Amino acid sequence: MEPIIIVLIILVVLVFIALIKTIQVIPQASAAIVERFGRYTRTLNAGLNIVVPFIDSIRNRIDLREQVVPFPPQPVITQDNLVVNIDTVIYYQVTDARAATYEVASYIQAIEQLTVTTLRNIIGGMDLERTLTSREEINAALRGVLDEATGKWGIRVNRVELKAIEPPTSIQDSMEKQMRADRDKRAAILQAEGVRQSQILTAEGEKQSSILRAEGEAKAAALRAEGEAQAIRVVFESIHAGDPDQKLLSYQYLQMLPKIAEGDANKLWIVPSEIGDALKGLGGAIGNFNPTGGGSIPKPSSPNREAPPID
Repeated sequence: MEPIIIVLIILVVLVFIALIKTIQVIPQASAAIVERFGRYTRTLNAGLNIVVPFIDSIRNRIDLREQVVPFPPQPVITQDNLVVNIDTVIYYQVTDARAATYEVASYIQAIEQLTVTTLRNIIGGMDLERTLTSREEINAALRGVLDEATGKWGIRVNRVELKAIEPPTSIQDSMEKQMRADRDKRAAILQAEGVRQSQILTAEGEKQSSILRAEGEAKAAALRAEGEAQAIRVVFESIHAGDPDQKLLSYQYLQMLPKIAEGDANKLWIVPSEIGDALKGLGGAIGNFNPTGGGSIPKPSSPNREAPPID
């Protein structure tokens, strides 16, 4: 009885193992390569799959989702013989599980080496300045080459990104100094523009102030002259309205003589001809008024004569 039990147990175990090998569950977004006696038979898609146990075997399980693979920094020589280290990131997706299994031994390593060689070819035709400012151009060129080369491997390269471009330390120091000089230059230009604008505004303000001041002075002078003219006109009209005689005019002339002679700087002054007439009229008036009947004031010898200096 014991040998029979042992045989039954072995049969149960074999059946259980056969069932396990017969039923294959493939996760979503995955694929499996089935080989029969070492030869490719079919590709198992996601879901429940039945295979022949002990005859069919699962060669490889492949993830069909988009993968992200960062590559370590690679030294690349530019056209102007400068060595830069470039980090790259590849976004790829397996589109054909059979080609990815049988067309290339290791598609990750193949993509990495292809990326390095292609990157060196692209950067070798650019100088450092263009390399630092042409990331999109480098990405597009690199993606085109990789997508074309990896198509037969069942791989689609969706995107290539340059994560970092590191020039030599000496070049970085020179670039920092240049950037600092450019910032200082822009700051100096902005400061000079500010000073210039301030001076322009100040000059404009002073100009407007001078114009307004001159206009005010001109208006004030015009008003002053108009007032003086009005005063003279009123005085003149008043004199003519009063109809002054020769005696009053002679007396006014005599009152003006001391004012003409005022001041230390007046060394010489001219007596107008009207003074003689005034004195004659005034002398006549005084002669007529003299109660003793004395002589009159002598007539001036000339209408205009030079008066003696006043000390």
